[in-house]
Amino acid sequence: MKKILFKKILSDCLIFFVIALFFTALIIWIFQAVNYLDIMIEDGRDHLIYIKFTLLIFPKIISKVLPFVFLLSFIYVITKYEIDNELIIFWNFGVTKMSLVNYFFKFSIILTILQIILTSYIVPKTQDQARSYLRKSDVNFIENFIKPKKFNDTIKNLTIYSGAKDKNNNFTEIYIKRGSSFDDFQITYAKKGKFVKRGNSQIFELYNGETIGVIDDKVTNLKFSKSNLNLNNLETNTTTYKKTQEVTTFDLIKCYRKIYNKYSLDLSKKIKIKNCRTENLQNILKEFHKRVTVPFYIPVLMLICLLLIITSKENKNYYQYRLLIFFIGLLIIIISELTLRFIDRSFLNNLIILIVPFILISILYLTMYFKFNFKESK
Repeated sequence: MKKILFKKILSDCLIFFVIALFFTALIIWIFQAVNYLDIMIEDGRDHLIYIKFTLLIFPKIISKVLPFVFLLSFIYVITKYEIDNELIIFWNFGVTKMSLVNYFFKFSIILTILQIILTSYIVPKTQDQARSYLRKSDVNFIENFIKPKKFNDTIKNLTIYSGAKDKNNNFTEIYIKRGSSFDDFQITYAKKGKFVKRGNSQIFELYNGETIGVIDDKVTNLKFSKSNLNLNNLETNTTTYKKTQEVTTFDLIKCYRKIYNKYSLDLSKKIKIKNCRTENLQNILKEFHKRVTVPFYIPVLMLICLLLIITSKENKNYYQYRLLIFFIGLLIIIISELTLRFIDRSFLNNLIILIVPFILISILYLTMYFKFNFKESK
């Protein structure tokens, strides 16, 4: 009977938790997808790239909102069980409060491991895959991406301006600036222009204009009736190299060991972090702690939620107590994120930050152990 009761309360918690996690992540994903749509449009990316990119950010959103949704879900379900007198059934069937604590604590450890897998492998892989779509995709300048009377600087060292666009998607009064330095640039003016695709090449055809260029303080002037601007193989302003947060934890460890020369193997070709050097060490350590240390605050949150079973709804301050538990849990989530700010190159400092969640787990668990065992032995 005890196993049935344990499975029921865990099942209720999991159902509420999974549903709440999905819809919370979905709402945030929708808002982010809208923001990314603007970026993709400005960057001239294909709509299929946009869809793939936005879908691949979903695991990252889940990993971010999981602790908060976890706290909210378990507080809600445990409170509901107390208000509906279902916890009394547990106590009447001989379930001790400490056995309930142990059962949920074991579950929180499993969830912690899953969160570590999510943040250490799945999220970096999906983030890298999302970024790879940008790295491998060509800039796709559909005519709608160039908006009249607006400067478009999507491509590095290239700015395009158009005064107007007609119904046939022909642009007029076009200005194009190439180059970023004062002594090496070109400015092209054309009365008309349109985008055409020739095979795999994207061409911006320009008509009736002139190009003024400056190279080493020498000015050139060239008039034309027709000129083609090839948009293939141009690099956009979007960052496309692999960032620290887009590599797996295993690669972070390899990079850390390489920086400190812990072993003689030449891993320079195997390590996929662009900034795998001493100057980027602090970011590497922060990313490592975010993935490995922060998930261990999940058992802390679980034990905080279980503080609700210390008292019952008969206590006149029960609802205030429940609110206090929620705010303590919220404070723990904030602390778990703030600790990352104190990560530096000091081994002792990082070690202290690493053991903080384990200290909190020990304090909370021992508090409940002595409290419940003392009460139940009476």
